[in-house]
Amino acid sequence: MKLKTSISIIIGCSVIFLFIMLPIFLSIEKKEDSYISQFQGSNFSLLDVNNEMITEESFKGPITAIFFGFTNCPDVCPMTLGNLDQAINNLKDDNKEKFKVFFVSIDPDRDTPEVIRNYLEIFENKMYGITGEPEKVFLLSQSWGVLSEKIFDEEGNYSINHSSSIILLKDGKYLDRISHHAQYEDIFKALEKHLR
Repeated sequence: MKLKTSISIIIGCSVIFLFIMLPIFLSIEKKEDSYISQFQGSNFSLLDVNNEMITEESFKGPITAIFFGFTNCPDVCPMTLGNLDQAINNLKDDNKEKFKVFFVSIDPDRDTPEVIRNYLEIFENKMYGITGEPEKVFLLSQSWGVLSEKIFDEEGNYSINHSSSIILLKDGKYLDRISHHAQYEDIFKALEKHLR
């Protein structure tokens, strides 16, 4: 009898907890979306992998995705880009033609145009690699609300913690963001929705 009572109390408390906390979690997520949508980019001039100038005009088009990452990233960057690549593979040809992807390196000290070119060649679909002066890259990432921080080890090597959402633009303006936790099916659905 005591066991049944205990289980009932635990279930009741769990339901009450969910009832109270769910609106709070949803509110936090909505505030984060609202916060991200405030960022509208900035004027910039950086280099692509062919050493040609890329500016904010390059982001204009029916749908554009921007992903800020770095080639030495051990997991999140290749996984997110891999899922995005797989999602693009499933788009209809006319939707593929409307869609552009830009990979902006937040590690321009190590990510030269050649390094980025070689890195992006592992993906099936065209992705434009961008690098340039560290200050300019930093200002561009900040203008889209992307945070990054170098983490050094005892030997002086570093990795970078950074925001890793896929930012979607329409005609160069913020449209949506896709979490790096999203599987390729979810990315595909988001792209399909915006490419209609």
